[in-house]
Amino acid sequence: MASLDRKHEVCSPFTPRRNAGRKTSAEIVSEARRSLRVQSTQRPFTPRDGRRQLFGKSSVRADCDSRPPSTFSLHAQNFEAPDSRPGSGARLSPLDHKPTFPVPCDGEDPFKTFPKTPSAPLRAKKGLPGTRARLLCAGSLTALSPVEGHKDMKERLNPGPGQKQPSAKRLPGTDHTEVCSGPYKPGPRRTASERRIMQPGVDSGVRLTECTAGRGTEQRSGDNTTSREEDAESLVWTNMIAPRLQQLERVAAGSSSVDRLCDLCDGLHGTLAEADMLGRRCKRRSGILRTLFRLIDLNSAQLNLRIAKLCLALCVSGNNLLNICKLIFQISRSESNDLLFQNNSIIDSFLDILNNEDVSSSGEALLYCVGTLKFLSGNSANLRLLLDKNCVGVAQKLIQRLCKAEDTNFTIAGHILVQLTATLRNLADRPDSRPLFISFSILSELCVVLSHHRKDPDICTNISRIYSKLSSYSECRLALAQTPNCYQLFLELLNKHHQKQDLVVRLLFTLGNLTAKSDEARWQLFQCEGCVDTLLQLYDTYQRRDNPPHTQLQKGASSHGEPQTPAGKVQQDEDVLVKLVRVQANMSIHPAVGPALASNATCIQLLMETLELRCVQESEELLVNVAATINNLSFYQEDSSVFRQSQLPMAKLMLKLVLCSSMDAMLEATRVYGNLSQFKDVREFIMQNKVHQFVVTLLDSKSTEMCISACGVLTNLAQDPPNRASLTVEGATAKLVDCLRDFGPGDWQLVGQVCQALWNIISGGLEKLLDTQERESLLEILTTYLDEEEALEGIENEDMRDFHRACWEFEFLPVAQKLMKTLQPPDQTA
Repeated sequence: MASLDRKHEVCSPFTPRRNAGRKTSAEIVSEARRSLRVQSTQRPFTPRDGRRQLFGKSSVRADCDSRPPSTFSLHAQNFEAPDSRPGSGARLSPLDHKPTFPVPCDGEDPFKTFPKTPSAPLRAKKGLPGTRARLLCAGSLTALSPVEGHKDMKERLNPGPGQKQPSAKRLPGTDHTEVCSGPYKPGPRRTASERRIMQPGVDSGVRLTECTAGRGTEQRSGDNTTSREEDAESLVWTNMIAPRLQQLERVAAGSSSVDRLCDLCDGLHGTLAEADMLGRRCKRRSGILRTLFRLIDLNSAQLNLRIAKLCLALCVSGNNLLNICKLIFQISRSESNDLLFQNNSIIDSFLDILNNEDVSSSGEALLYCVGTLKFLSGNSANLRLLLDKNCVGVAQKLIQRLCKAEDTNFTIAGHILVQLTATLRNLADRPDSRPLFISFSILSELCVVLSHHRKDPDICTNISRIYSKLSSYSECRLALAQTPNCYQLFLELLNKHHQKQDLVVRLLFTLGNLTAKSDEARWQLFQCEGCVDTLLQLYDTYQRRDNPPHTQLQKGASSHGEPQTPAGKVQQDEDVLVKLVRVQANMSIHPAVGPALASNATCIQLLMETLELRCVQESEELLVNVAATINNLSFYQEDSSVFRQSQLPMAKLMLKLVLCSSMDAMLEATRVYGNLSQFKDVREFIMQNKVHQFVVTLLDSKSTEMCISACGVLTNLAQDPPNRASLTVEGATAKLVDCLRDFGPGDWQLVGQVCQALWNIISGGLEKLLDTQERESLLEILTTYLDEEEALEGIENEDMRDFHRACWEFEFLPVAQKLMKTLQPPDQTA
């Protein structure tokens, strides 16, 4: 009976079997599965497109006649000055060279500085109630130069005899924040003499205060309130806005620098803001726009950006809004202009447009707006600005509105989503964007976009790039995994767009990330309808169309004059296989999924086919992933397993990996041999082909992973008595003793496996294979290691000490005691 027990122990293959009194069956299975490997791989590389355009060469829209253009010409004539009402069809005449203006001015430029925004509110003059009174104070308006062609302005600034020159001094107390407050309504027209009376500082025989007092009854009337507001705006226009516009015209018509025009635009912007005349509240707004539009023909990016910012502040709409968005888009197409956007609030204006404009009425303007943000997000400084200005939050709201738009291909909503998802793709590069993507539920929102636009390859590819980037991080994986039906959606997209390599490879990479650390994700993916069929169909498709040039099949085709697949294309297709096989390897870790894959004849056939067709030098990563998948599947050796029927052919295919120069490939192949060598026909193949010699040399490796895998193969080979002497001749026992000494207490699992290999080799009366020195050295090492206190000495951390104690007790102690008993002389054993 004892001999039978001893024989059973000797023949124990390299599978984690433990004393039944110490471990339950569930624990045994759990320990066995600890050797299953999760595969990692690099994220697919996306080269940056050097040309800034709405749709790149790879876009399905690239050759579409109905797509919005990336290049166009914009001139003043393209804009409509009466922006507040529908266009009449009238256009400004094109300018041949520099814009000319109807109001020439030959005098010197009297403006040296711009009026500053008042730093403190001004008190109204006593006896002048209301807004009109505040604006009629003589000191509340800045003195400006005369403008030829404006009669009232000339009278105002060139008084005749008996009239006072207006003061440029500002009276304290006038509140400019109430200028033109409320909607503007047209008032009664006045004669020239009435307008002169309304001008502050003009002596017309009636004092300003008296005139005002004499109309006190009218001022209390509701109708005349509007009139007073109109008068107030008229004065601001006449004294502050019109001169600035005329100065812009003079400077533009001359040879002044662009910087001067930019300063004048900034000054006009500040004056309008101070007078509360931005937006659509100024009745003479079309005059401002007309002047600004003419400046566009100067073709200066710096100036045009300021013009665009002011036009947006004046709330242009319709065709003008579209053209302004086009203008800014045109500026952003040049990387050299990126700096201009960093010193300008135009990004805020664009984000406001995205927040407020309707997709159906302003869709094309939104398109160029988001296209600009896509270009700007390619610059690291602008990318930082976009995040700081809540671009992610704005994108979320826009996505929700776009998903409610028409759900068909190549509509304006689809065009906008292409730009928006490309922008989010760039934003996802920054680590500080990840919390925003999660807090705004962007990952879930993008799944909704995929479900609405699953037929659009451009949108799907951009979103797959976002998932590819973010799924490498645990918090993003969790957010994506909690999105309902994401696995089924990915599989549907893989089916629909199976020929689009850049989309397929990124979806597979994302699925590989999701299944790398989560058993739940492995099971959910496996349970999706058609999961295994979809993955295997993709495998077959890319294995067939790849036609790697190093295969015999391809060489034969070349000899008959058939064209070879371009090397770059081969690499791209192979990248799909790398990611796909990784998904299979990760899924097979699940105890219910692994047996199903191991029993699938197509799965096993494709894996073996890859091993047969590829060479390690050109397809190292792919072959390593295939070997890892085979290693994981080899743990499921049920009677129904197709894998079990393919053990010997699989062992033959692994031979080229063991003998290659890649350490990763050798390691995975050795692991596979560690499982396959449980079977006698495989052990015979290993010995006949002298693989055991190579395995023995692996014991010299400093890698614990390599050593434990080699020990597993030797443990199984030593089950057959003829093999034990061959292993000893190759120096296996001496090397195993060295491993025991070198790795020592640092890894009790490895040390336990070394003891098991030694036990199998020297048992059965072959302990004489050890010489006296080897025996004494081994006994000394075992005596030291069997002392628990000495074995755990130096480990101060309590948790780590408990872990090492458990490994020492279950992994090392049983087999070490057994080996110790074998080495001791019979009298000492008794």
